Amino acid sequence: MKRKILGSAVAAAVAFAPAFTQAATTVSDGAVKLGVLTDMSGTYSDLAGPGTVEATKMAVEDFIAKEKPDFKIEVISADHQNKADISANKAREWFDTQKVDTIVDLVTTSTALAVMKVANEKNRISLVSGAGSTPITNEQCNDTTVHWTYDTYSLPVGTAKAVVKQGGKNWYFITADYAFGHSLEKNTSEVVTKSGGKVLGSVRHPFPGSDFSSFLLSAQASGAQVIGLANAGADTINSIKQAKEFGITPKQSLAGLLMFISDVHSLGLEATAGMYLTTGFYWDYNDETRTWSKRYFEKMKRMPTMVQAGNYSSVYHYLKAVKAAGTDEAKAVMAKMREMPVNDFFAKNGKVRADGRMVHDMYLAQVKKPSESKYPWDYYHIREVIKGEDAFIPLAESKCPLVKK
Repeated sequence: MKRKILGSAVAAAVAFAPAFTQAATTVSDGAVKLGVLTDMSGTYSDLAGPGTVEATKMAVEDFIAKEKPDFKIEVISADHQNKADISANKAREWFDTQKVDTIVDLVTTSTALAVMKVANEKNRISLVSGAGSTPITNEQCNDTTVHWTYDTYSLPVGTAKAVVKQGGKNWYFITADYAFGHSLEKNTSEVVTKSGGKVLGSVRHPFPGSDFSSFLLSAQASGAQVIGLANAGADTINSIKQAKEFGITPKQSLAGLLMFISDVHSLGLEATAGMYLTTGFYWDYNDETRTWSKRYFEKMKRMPTMVQAGNYSSVYHYLKAVKAAGTDEAKAVMAKMREMPVNDFFAKNGKVRADGRMVHDMYLAQVKKPSESKYPWDYYHIREVIKGEDAFIPLAESKCPLVKK
């Protein structure tokens, strides 16, 4: 195997000689090309960004070492700046001029929805790891998109249920004012109500945000026991910091409805101890997760988020499907992705459904107290394993036109 750098916008390119395989794979343009489209410098750069680029490279390198394919693989990357128009334009450029086969990560719902539409028009695949809204595999699903890591249905199944069970009955939401935030607030409200709680109201903040004072004061005035943060990344971090500054906590509790280990690391255990969160991955869950995560840490000097680990898993599964299909043609590869189970450090017996949702177990975690943390990044108690069939929208309730009922 040899590696070559293609340019400043390119994260990596991997090329290798044909290996021993049973049958030659017919790959268009001589290579399978992956485009990592992510937030490289903004609100979501810590939880996705350069880390998803590195995770993609690791997946390619591991696939080559283990599967010994007879086709070349290249990886390029770009910053979508969390903007749908930039994402759609970059997708068209990559598909039309750089012969990209699949675009991966797509943190931020607006960018994912924009790119998956373009990709479907071009008969190319979207592997969504970073975005969370349920329309991706529900109302706006298509037959060349896979939603891998989590969604706004799965998050409250763990967090909201746990908080209501602990006595947090009355909720008020601070919500990022775009598709992801709206979806997360809606799905969480449904779980809160079904669990016996009550929603007192909500307020929406611009995305991305910096000053959350007026929104926090509205939440404080509501008298709600729980302030649900229907945002993510730097928005969640700033919301938590400012809530403490204003004395809102601990009088009212905060529920981070989408929190990442990078957020906990940034805030520290003193600020986050006791908080519940739902995640699709924890680096310290078992020997397999620890082994991969320590390799990732050697490269990035930080432990991976669920988005970064999920991105690796989706890319590896995609490449296995290309090899199994004997082609990089999107529909044939998608058929293999649905046919083959996902068994790796990220998921056991995972399954890509007809709607494109990759179903796998999720985890309810509680952040440790500082006194409970025994080593760096030792941040979570895993309180519950949420089985995949319970974590994601049942197909019987799906609005995806690909689902036959």
